[in-house]
Amino acid sequence: MTASRLLAELTNRAKTQAHSAPSVCPCGATTLADRPDATVVRHAHTVAKAHAPDTVRADLTPRLTTATHLPGILLPPLSPTPVTLHGRLVTFWPYGTPVDPENPDAAPWEDAATLLARLHRTPAPTPLPPMRGPAKAALAVARLRAAGSHAATPPVLRAWSTLPAWARAESPMPDAATLCHGDLHLGQLVRHPAPDGPWLLIDVDDLGLGVPAWDLARPAAWFACGLLPPDEWTRFLAAYRAAGGPAVPADGDPWPALDVPARALTVQTAARSIAKAVAADRALDEVEQALVDACDRMGSAPRDLA
Repeated sequence: MTASRLLAELTNRAKTQAHSAPSVCPCGATTLADRPDATVVRHAHTVAKAHAPDTVRADLTPRLTTATHLPGILLPPLSPTPVTLHGRLVTFWPYGTPVDPENPDAAPWEDAATLLARLHRTPAPTPLPPMRGPAKAALAVARLRAAGSHAATPPVLRAWSTLPAWARAESPMPDAATLCHGDLHLGQLVRHPAPDGPWLLIDVDDLGLGVPAWDLARPAAWFACGLLPPDEWTRFLAAYRAAGGPAVPADGDPWPALDVPARALTVQTAARSIAKAVAADRALDEVEQALVDACDRMGSAPRDLA
């Protein structure tokens, strides 16, 4: 099936979900994302998402159930049961207002940290698979290796080799009980009800049990690479601690807990950046080069959380 057919039929499903009489719909649809791993369409106050082709129903369903049971933390789906559309699992969600990428000063760092702390303190309401953070990092490195030769690849692969086996998805994580988001960044928050309801976490594809520090790793890595201002990192970390988040000590140095996940996220992001640059036959931009430089500085093996 072509991508255009999937997009057209997903749009029609969103229209049907949004209106009891779709034939008289006046509002039209908006494509929010159209990538190989996810196609997302908005129609009025309904969002339809076609998940990655390799998504497993037995893993996605308990993740949807968890979101249904934690409505003050995760955006609940309109139904906890996915449907199938041309071999892709599809879910339906209420629309929420996303973070404005053009207004970084209004980024909800405190809200994100508080939601994470609440998520990490909440027992999973149903049995869940492992959080997919390490698996996604390993996939990014595999894609880097398949992308072909690039001058920035060796330092990234060297940094990857210094990580413990669990961070490379080669062995179980040392924490198999804490509920984690698995892919936290500011694009994973929306206000619901739109436009100015409370912030909630979205995207349950990587939700599961694992090391909670992984959910803090992307902002920690950005801070360590000089891409996130110190005051924003401090606000995020202080809010997480104030909300009782268990991923780091309540005070003192947080880096013994954050070191491995932050290094892994740096490698993952650098690997994805290089693979995209190779595919587009372009040079790395300033941010991408900063990530590669950070990988090059990872000369010693980090401490293993286990």
